[in-house]
Amino acid sequence: MPENPDRIHKHAGQTCKLYRIRPSAEVSTTTRTGAHSAKMASGGVSVASLWTEVNRCGQNGDFTRALKALSKILHENREDVTALQCKIVCHVQNGSFKEALNVMNTHSKVLGSDVVFEKAYCEYRLNRVESALKTIESAPEQTDKLKELYGQVLYRLERYNECKSVYTDLIRNSQDEYEEERKTNLAAVVAAMSQWEKAPLEDLGLPDSTYELCYNTSCALIGQGQLTEAFNKLRQAEELCRLSLADDSDVTEEDIESELAVIHSQMAYVMQLQGRTDEALQLYNQVIKLKPSDVGLLAVTANNIITINKDQNVFDSKKKVKLTNAEGVEYKLAKKQLQTIDLNKALLAMYTNQADQCRKLSSSLQSQNPGHPRPVLIQVAQLCREKQHSRAIELLQQFSEQHPESASGIKLTMAQLYLIQAHVTKACDVLRSIEEFKHKPGMVSALVTMYSHEEDIDGAIDVFKQAIEHYQSEQPGSATHLALVREAANFKLKYGRKKEAISDLEQLWKRNTKDVHTLAQLISAYSLVDTNKAKSLSKHLPSADTMSFNVDVDELENSHGATYVRKKAAKVTGENLPKEQGQGEIEIKKKKKKKKGKLPKNYDSKVTPDPERWLPMKERTYYRGKKKGKKKEQIGKGTQGATAGASSELDASKTASSPPTSPRPGSASGSSAAAGSSVAPPRQQKPASSGATRKKAPAKKKKGGKGGW
Repeated sequence: MPENPDRIHKHAGQTCKLYRIRPSAEVSTTTRTGAHSAKMASGGVSVASLWTEVNRCGQNGDFTRALKALSKILHENREDVTALQCKIVCHVQNGSFKEALNVMNTHSKVLGSDVVFEKAYCEYRLNRVESALKTIESAPEQTDKLKELYGQVLYRLERYNECKSVYTDLIRNSQDEYEEERKTNLAAVVAAMSQWEKAPLEDLGLPDSTYELCYNTSCALIGQGQLTEAFNKLRQAEELCRLSLADDSDVTEEDIESELAVIHSQMAYVMQLQGRTDEALQLYNQVIKLKPSDVGLLAVTANNIITINKDQNVFDSKKKVKLTNAEGVEYKLAKKQLQTIDLNKALLAMYTNQADQCRKLSSSLQSQNPGHPRPVLIQVAQLCREKQHSRAIELLQQFSEQHPESASGIKLTMAQLYLIQAHVTKACDVLRSIEEFKHKPGMVSALVTMYSHEEDIDGAIDVFKQAIEHYQSEQPGSATHLALVREAANFKLKYGRKKEAISDLEQLWKRNTKDVHTLAQLISAYSLVDTNKAKSLSKHLPSADTMSFNVDVDELENSHGATYVRKKAAKVTGENLPKEQGQGEIEIKKKKKKKKGKLPKNYDSKVTPDPERWLPMKERTYYRGKKKGKKKEQIGKGTQGATAGASSELDASKTASSPPTSPRPGSASGSSAAAGSSVAPPRQQKPASSGATRKKAPAKKKKGGKGGW
C-alpha cells in the first residue's frame, strides 16, 4: 500500500556540480579613431574622450559608469556596432541579462550574427533554455565558446549523451586554462547518467585531482550502488577542499564550511542509504543551520530530512517543506528530484490530514506525468484513510486500463484492497490477470493459499496446472519447474485427489527413480485406481535388508538429544553373564517395589470411612450450615482505648470502696496520713503547654519507592 512511506518516499540525490560559462566578450580597449575622433558629442565632449572613458572603466570594472559614456556615444550614432557590442557586454557583466537581450533584439539587423554567443548566454542565464538551444543551433559557425555553452544547455535539458559527446570533443581538441573545468563538467555528466539513467560507469581517464572531480565521482558511484566507495571519495573531496581553501588568507572558516556543505549533505545521503539515519539526520541539520545560498542544496537536504521523519515529527517536516518552495529551485534540480519532492509534499499533506491539499498536489503530479503510478497510489491511500475503498478500486481500475504498461503495481494494490473487503475471489482474479507475475512461485503460493481458504480446490489446482505448463515450455526440468510439480502433487494428495496426482508423481519418479518417497506416494495413488499397476510398481521398492540402517542403538539412546530411554530387562543366566576385563560379574538390579500410600494419623481400621469424604463439605448430605457464633462486643467510638461496657467500672468516683484521692473537709491530717500509708498516692502529670490539648499518635512513615508503605 502507498501508506507505507518506505515504498513511496525517495531520497533526492545531490545535483552534480557544473561551472557556469563566462562571457568571452570584453569591453573594447582600443580608442576609436577616424571620423569619430574629431566629432563632438551633444554635451560638448568629444567622442574620442568618451571612448577613453569607456576604456578606463572597462579596465577598472566600473561597467555602470561605462554604460553612461556608451549611452552618450550611441546618442550621436545609434547604429554604432562597436558601441552596441560594448553596451551588451557591460549589461552582462552587471548581471542585467534582460537589458542586454533587449539591446540585441532591438538592433538585430545591425548586429547580425556577431552577438550569437552573447544572446544565447543571456537566454541561458534567464532560464530560457529552449530558446538558447535554438540560438546556438542557428549560428553560422560553431566556435569553442558556443560549444561550451551548448554543453551547458544540453545538461540542463538532461540530454546527457549529446552533452557527453560535446565535452569529450572539447577536451580532445582544445588546450587552455579551462581544461580542468571541462573535465569537471564531463564528470558531472557521467554522474548524472549513472544516477538518473542507471547507465554503467565508463572509465574516461578523469583524474581526482580536485575536490569537484572527487565529488562528481562519488555521485557516479552512488548511482551504481557502491556506497562505501562513494563515502570514501567524499572524505577525499572534503580533505582536498580544506587544503585548497586554506591557502587563501581571505577565506574564513565560515566560508570553508559553506563550501563543504554540499559534500556534507551528500555524506548524509550515503549514511541514510546505509541505514545510519541518526548520523544522517544530525549532519543534515548542520547543513540547514549554515543557511547556504544554494537553494537547490537546501531543498534536497530538507526533503531528505522529511523522508527520515516519515509520519513522525510532522511539525518539523512542515517547517522543512517550506525550504523546498524557494524561488529558483526548479532551475537547480533535475526533473526526477523535483518529482520526488512533490510526491513527498503530497504524502506529508496526507499524514497531516490535509485531504484537499493532498488531492490537489497528487492531481497536479498526475497531469504532469499521466503514466506515473505514484500520484494515483497517493490518491488511493487518501481515499482509504477516508474509508472509501470502492472509489479507490475504481480509480485503480481506470488507471490500469489507460496505462497497461504500469498496471502491475496498480493491480497488486487493487488485490490488497479486495482482501481488505474480504472479496478473496475477486482478489485472485486480479492477481491472475497480471501476466508479469502470475507464474512466479510466490504468486502461485499466494493464489493457492487464497483458493484453499475459499475451499475452491479446483481453482488452486488450475493455478498449479498453468504454472507447470508455463515452465514446461519455457524452462523444462529447472528447479522451479520440479518444485511446482512436487507441490502440486502434495496438494492433490492432501485433498484426496490421488488420481489427478498420478501424472505429477510419475513425472517426478521418472526423473529420479531412486526417490523412494515419491515411489511410495505413486503406489498409494495407484492403489485406488489400478491395483495391478500398484503391484508392478511395488517391485521397484527396495528390500528390507537394503532399507536397514547401520545404527548403534545404545549410542543413540545415550546421546545428548535423547529424552526417553526404554530399557528391557533380559533374563541373564550365570553362564551368559557378560564380563569385561578388570571387572567382576555385573549385578542385575532388582525392580523397585512400589511404596504403600501413607494413612492419616487419626486412621482407625475399625471405623468405616465416610463414603462422602471426597465431596466438598457443602455438598454432603449431613451438612447443616455454619452455626452462628456469639456476637462480639461492640467497640465504642470514644477516645482511643476506651470501651463502652467498662467505662462505668473504671470510673473510680463511682466505686464505693475506693479511698478519696484528696482530704475531705473536716477530716484530720492524721487520718489522711494513715490512709496514705495503705493507698498509693495519685501520679503527678507534667503541666501541659499553653494551648495544647492532646497529642495524637504519629502516623506511619511512608517508605521510599513507588507508592509502597
